[in-house]
Amino acid sequence: MKRVVVARQDNLGDVLLAGPAIRAVAARAEHVTLLAGPHGAAAGELLPGVDEVQVFRAPWIDPEPPPLTRPSIDALADQLTGFDAAFVFTSFHQSPLPLALVLRLAGVPWIGAICDDYPGSLLDLRHRVPGDPPEALRMLSLARAAGCSLPPGDDGRLAIRGPLPEVSALTGIGDYVVVHPAASVPARSPSAVHSGRMVDALVQAGHRVVVTGAKSEGSTADVDLSGRTTLLELAAVLAGAEAVVAPNTGPAHLAAAVGTPVVSLFAPVVPAARWAPFGVPAALLGDQHAPCRGSRARTCPVPGHPCLDGIDPAEVVAAVEELAKRPSRRATA
Repeated sequence: MKRVVVARQDNLGDVLLAGPAIRAVAARAEHVTLLAGPHGAAAGELLPGVDEVQVFRAPWIDPEPPPLTRPSIDALADQLTGFDAAFVFTSFHQSPLPLALVLRLAGVPWIGAICDDYPGSLLDLRHRVPGDPPEALRMLSLARAAGCSLPPGDDGRLAIRGPLPEVSALTGIGDYVVVHPAASVPARSPSAVHSGRMVDALVQAGHRVVVTGAKSEGSTADVDLSGRTTLLELAAVLAGAEAVVAPNTGPAHLAAAVGTPVVSLFAPVVPAARWAPFGVPAALLGDQHAPCRGSRARTCPVPGHPCLDGIDPAEVVAAVEELAKRPSRRATA
């Protein structure tokens, strides 16, 4: 394979989870282009093995889909002309076939994807994955089915390109825990008030807390970096933390990509077996048998959001201290 396009057209975390598969493809290709959606393109710029990122907002993938028009599809087909092969990475509830059709129109001679639906002549490799493996391994299995293996010395974990910037001017000096309280899907994040309670509990236990993303309502965090970092700076902030507390959202996977343990506040609207932080020590908190289980709801359908707002802040403190492998730094008189 010379010029290969790999597609993952949804969110930041999904693109990060495609990293091991992309590195396996890159080990056999001369040039790899990532076709991403607008929500995940910035993560693609950080992935080892990616030579170029192109962006297309897919009407069959994007959570706020644009209308499908003939000019947009013609432009995408022109954009995809000249590739020798294509890997279409999708989530289990997404179809690779719309993009496979456009790739065929672009003249791409070989296309592989994970697909349960009958693909006709749209796919050269129709790969199936039994069970419910972690998403990173699911995508890597497609690359391996096409004969692409990770290079020697690659452990298959998530990774981003270095070097990371110096961010002590943002975080301050000393150990800290990051709390990233929000997710793009409201059903997957605790309420702002309860996030504040978690931050307060960590502070009272003697931890210095850095909040990223959205600010926790009424919290006593030591440093508030909400809206103040680039994605690469956020990666550096997460890399320097003893642990990261976050719901099922892209920064949780970014923390995994820089090797930081994660306390995962996980709403069961999607399966934790597939989407929990991959390849790092992690503690899974949240009621995994709540009524919203498996619903893929974007807004919590259960009054009071019990799966996440029912987490005792003391559980968060205990999980952080277990992952950080150090005692609480409670102040002593």
